[in-house]
Amino acid sequence: METHSQVVDRLRSSFRSGVTIPEQFRRTQLTKLMSMVKDNEEQILNALHNDLAKPKFEAILSEVVIVINELHHAIANFKSWMQPEYVSKNLATKLDDCFVKREPLGVVLIIGAWNYPLQLLILPMVAAIAAGNCIVVKPSEVSAATDSLIAELIPKYLSQDCYAVVSGGAEETKALLQNRFDHIFYTGSQTVARSILQAASVHLTPVTLELGGKCPCFIYGRVNIAAAARRLAWAKFFNAGQSCVAPDYVLCSLATRDALLPALREALEGFYSKEPQKCPDLSRIVSPRHWMRLMELLKKSSGKVVLGGESDQEDKYIAPTVLVDVSEDDSLMEEEIFGPILPILTVETLEEGIDFINRKEKPLAVYVFSDESSVVNTVLEKTSSGGFCSNDGIIHMTLPSLPFGGVGASGWGSYHGRWGFETFSHQRACMLRGWALERLNGLRYPPYSDEKLGWLRWTTSPKSSCSLM
Repeated sequence: METHSQVVDRLRSSFRSGVTIPEQFRRTQLTKLMSMVKDNEEQILNALHNDLAKPKFEAILSEVVIVINELHHAIANFKSWMQPEYVSKNLATKLDDCFVKREPLGVVLIIGAWNYPLQLLILPMVAAIAAGNCIVVKPSEVSAATDSLIAELIPKYLSQDCYAVVSGGAEETKALLQNRFDHIFYTGSQTVARSILQAASVHLTPVTLELGGKCPCFIYGRVNIAAAARRLAWAKFFNAGQSCVAPDYVLCSLATRDALLPALREALEGFYSKEPQKCPDLSRIVSPRHWMRLMELLKKSSGKVVLGGESDQEDKYIAPTVLVDVSEDDSLMEEEIFGPILPILTVETLEEGIDFINRKEKPLAVYVFSDESSVVNTVLEKTSSGGFCSNDGIIHMTLPSLPFGGVGASGWGSYHGRWGFETFSHQRACMLRGWALERLNGLRYPPYSDEKLGWLRWTTSPKSSCSLM
């Protein structure tokens, strides 16, 4: 069995051979990746159900369809992304070819997450393949069934000389990070991200971090309460709240809260029935450890449970739960909840809500629900987040033409579509010069003079449009 360093060395040797560079090789691998997902859909759904009790509907939407759409988008567009991008020139470079060339970085490491164990591993992989890299992928050991399936399928469908899967836990990841990579792409918690940054710093390896954070949902002004409740409940309790872009808490006025609660109750009963534990459309918490963490947060909270609150440790079940009278320093506000628990905090003015959001670390997404465009635009202009969506949640991340990523504590860098291609590419500045205009070039040679300097300042000015002919 190969050691980690042997795997990395083998892939680096393949990369240096140039095998991943041709457009046709990349296209073939992307097409095979598409076949892998389509051919094994039933196995994928079974693995996701074993790991998270994911309903087939949610699993197909968030794991299968989103991956296939990303692959279609990449296959249709990456050839154009590979083309040189010619740039504007001044008089001194008028006869030169000046362009940006996208080149693959080399051997990259992609570390996936357990909450969407297929999507969050394969989407960055699509981008890295399209950009021409060799890849080591590290699935999350927490979602063990999906980890095992990915380790089985990738070598069957993709080039084993260029792509490898490494499985294992925290120690395995730590050992893997001792190797030099040309880029590390990590999705997960801020705590682990700090360890990855420390390991990457040894080799000065660039890193993309997709981390999440406490995404606020600010409901303000005129709003369709029934529709808002349905969209909020869907976005929050999809995958049992185990989404980095799930609304983490709600900000609204007291009057809006009192109108929202019965609408939320109706929406939740409509979605999951009055006995949600028996409903096949509600996922489970991924592990006993994660279940215990959520229950501890709930236990320490001083908020009042007004919806849900039931739980079953053996079933790793927590009912969709809503709390009110939650303070800013409550246990539920100290860290990302990442589960089916929704605290509602009250603010009475638009400015108060914006100030509340801005006191926190920049989140992965900000959601605002309002029928008033002035409210939406004000929140958009006066807050900062990785993404922004009005009158819905999560949906913005499904569009491959939009970048997906955080800012500040919620992440570094972005991906999806062209943005992922750029993440896994080096933008190489290129200038191809001939021997013409040596007299003009001679202006830069010693002996220097003010006259030469004046001519050079003119020829290199962006305002210079004089023709050489």
